[in-house]
Amino acid sequence: MKYWQRKIKIHSLTIILVLLIAQICVANIACAQTFSFEGNRKKSFVNFQLIKNLIIIPLYINGKGPYNFILDTGVGPLIITEPALMDTLELKNLRTTKIYGVGEGGEIPAFLTSELSVTIKEATIQHIPTAILKEDVFNLSSYVGKKIHGIIGYYFFNSFVVKISYSTQRIVFSSPLEKARKRGVKFPLEIQNKKPYIIVDMVTPQQKNIKAKLIIDCGASHALSMEALDGAAFPLPDSIITANLGIGLSGPISGHVGRIPLLKLGKFSFKNIISGFPSFESVAAKIGYGIQDGNLGAEFLRRFDATYDYQNAAIYLKPNQGYRADFDHDMSGIEVYIDPNNSKRYFIGRIEKGSPADKAGFLEQDEIISLDFKWVLLYSLEEITNLFKSDDGKTVVVEIIRGDKNIVKLLKLKRRV
Repeated sequence: MKYWQRKIKIHSLTIILVLLIAQICVANIACAQTFSFEGNRKKSFVNFQLIKNLIIIPLYINGKGPYNFILDTGVGPLIITEPALMDTLELKNLRTTKIYGVGEGGEIPAFLTSELSVTIKEATIQHIPTAILKEDVFNLSSYVGKKIHGIIGYYFFNSFVVKISYSTQRIVFSSPLEKARKRGVKFPLEIQNKKPYIIVDMVTPQQKNIKAKLIIDCGASHALSMEALDGAAFPLPDSIITANLGIGLSGPISGHVGRIPLLKLGKFSFKNIISGFPSFESVAAKIGYGIQDGNLGAEFLRRFDATYDYQNAAIYLKPNQGYRADFDHDMSGIEVYIDPNNSKRYFIGRIEKGSPADKAGFLEQDEIISLDFKWVLLYSLEEITNLFKSDDGKTVVVEIIRGDKNIVKLLKLKRRV
């Protein structure tokens, strides 16, 4: 089956993994808890790529690589999403299991191992708990336009004081014993099940003042996702659009997109922030609505240079040049993917019903050839994403191939929420 005919579709990448870490430790092997530097080194840095708000870093596994991994505070174990790495790394003694997560489907098969050592610059961890997906259900490579091999989270953040500078696209990480200066406003974190949570003040669409418990998730490309309130689905705003909000281990996550009137974090205040409202049954009911009210993602976090200090249960936030940027949603209704077998071909993977793209007659499986008379290959996926949410009322000239025909269409962007 061709990639763009698959049923799995992604809107803003929301990866939520529900995994029992204890299952991942192979019997008779003590799972290492932290990365460590060689010799007397106490500090290092790694540059990253930022694509669709996702942080992509290089790492080595068992001395091989580099491999591209997404850095994600929302996951515990190392997740390998590219099954071919099992052969490349010549892994043996794998345990089979089934893991589950949010979404509309069921369990998926995976392999568990503690055979792997992972190196990021001069820091290494031995026997890191790892889950290897039997199938690449996330299709991350096609989503970001770059080969992605997996996701790394807790074990990196728990090993260091980690400063993520979105403005310079650099991560500086240092030993917790090193007396490094932490810039920004300090906020307490609750580290629960290897994930960081924060309390924010919020005004709901019904003008109710609440304190919301949110997981800090730098591996989710959206700004905010609200899942539950007082044991039920979070109340929707009056103005919403229906959208596919992402993909979990168990499949697509359906729901709506709207705006939250006010979100405050200490002295930082944001009005009319874009938020997803996932189906209660596909997310909150599965992960337990008592654990969290929602998810604070990278479209919000990228407005700060953030320092994570898990050992002292704190995060420091310092506004950067993107602090005052508007929160906007896609204005086209188009989602673009790259064919994983041919990186020079761009396809429409999703059309939102009632969107400008739907009204203009675009169809899923249309291949995009040019945008505004510029070959699509001259754009990155990040640039295409920004173009499609750039300006309310802007007209984009889109050339497509449908079957054996070249078609030129005018796409008028519209702010829908």
